[in-house]
Amino acid sequence: MLNIALFGPPGAGKGTQSEYLTHKYNLFYISTGDLLRKEIAQKTRLGLEAQSIIASGGLVSDEIIVQIIEKTITDHPGEKGFLFDGFPRTYIQAYILEGLMLKLNTVLTCLISLNVPQEVSVARLLKRGITSGRTDDNEQVIRNRLREYDEKTLPVLAFYKDKGICIDVDGSAGIDEVTHSIEAIIKNELSKILLNIVLFGYPGSGRGSQGKALAKQYGLEYVATGEMLDREIKENSETGRKIIEMYENGQLVPDEIVVQLIEKRLAASKSFDAKGFIFKGFPRTLVQSYILDGLLKKYGTSISKIIEIELPMLELISRLDQRSKTDRCMPYDTSTQKIVKRLQEHEMKTVPVIEKYKQLHGVVKVNGEGTLEEVYKRISSEIENGFKNMR
Repeated sequence: MLNIALFGPPGAGKGTQSEYLTHKYNLFYISTGDLLRKEIAQKTRLGLEAQSIIASGGLVSDEIIVQIIEKTITDHPGEKGFLFDGFPRTYIQAYILEGLMLKLNTVLTCLISLNVPQEVSVARLLKRGITSGRTDDNEQVIRNRLREYDEKTLPVLAFYKDKGICIDVDGSAGIDEVTHSIEAIIKNELSKILLNIVLFGYPGSGRGSQGKALAKQYGLEYVATGEMLDREIKENSETGRKIIEMYENGQLVPDEIVVQLIEKRLAASKSFDAKGFIFKGFPRTLVQSYILDGLLKKYGTSISKIIEIELPMLELISRLDQRSKTDRCMPYDTSTQKIVKRLQEHEMKTVPVIEKYKQLHGVVKVNGEGTLEEVYKRISSEIENGFKNMR
């Protein structure tokens, strides 16, 4: 997810650049002023509370502001990212935004600061005042606003510079030149973002075949829990011996082992130029979904796209029955009873995970009927859109 905070004093051109960036990168625009006016117009609880404070001459509290922003973000789970215009305005709000981003399983990608000399800002705003009709576009008010910006906002810039994500742009240049500078910054930031895909589907839907083909095509690391467990067994590792013992006793491999193997795989990716991951067979449960979110966050990334391959139930049973007669037979393919049990297990444990992700990220459903190539084209089209929207 691409999350940008755009800063600059009054007259820096934030409005012009924001309008372009939201369209160019498909970002949801967040301006506290706009959000407050919307809440007030809709007479929501927060809007009425803010209106009462404003009417009495007070400033709307951070508590109200953060509730409105959190509500806005959570109401738009399918967005590719957010553009914050003029928020956070204070040092305290910077901490609030950081906590909010963590709560929503994302981070602020960067803060872009449009630097404009005070006299340039004054000249621009006075010129705007000739046609705008705004009563606050007079020199005394303008200089007061600029003074307030410096007093409150410079500590915010220092906060993000300490984190290494505050980038300065010469806002006194022409509009096109400023836009070009910002695009270069965003292009660089997007190149650091991994494309992480979770591939869902009932057993027999073709996740394995499609996952491997897609990983090879797009330079993604294919992460399949079953194959990782088999590899440990073949290598006769200590973990592999534990897995064999569990299999022989009819036990399921616990999350503790699976998570260690996945984390090991994520850590190993740092040593080569991985463009992202495609997960098959994980997460299977709600618990595992929270584990995956935490693991990805630990490595500074998150889920980019979730794809579910859909097939009619009778087609799934037919495919699994056919597979049972080949060397690709899985332990649960050996009888109709076992096949049905495995499908029911998916419905009970994994479908709730998909429902959770629908609310948080959105899930793309792909028709799994047809040849391997036909289904591949449908899924790859969604992957292409993922790359296009991110980069």
